[in-house]
Amino acid sequence: MPMPQPLSLSDSQLSSIMDAARPLQVHQRDGFLRDIATELAALPVIGDGALHRIITMVQRRHFDAPDLRVHESRSRAYP
Repeated sequence: MPMPQPLSLSDSQLSSIMDAARPLQVHQRDGFLRDIATELAALPVIGDGALHRIITMVQRRHFDAPDLRVHESRSRAYP
């Protein structure tokens, strides 16, 4: 299997990717980063706009929003 071509990212681009991975559960981060790398490898040029679109698309695949619903009412005024 041939080695994948390394990606060339600026410090701010790499920070954007890592910041996007932070809200994910620890076990989801590896898949997120692999999917980001796969999507970026398909681009001829990695610009900030393209990176943002890919981060948004891939993060939606991996992010499971927490269930913040409360099963019990917090106030007697609002049953």
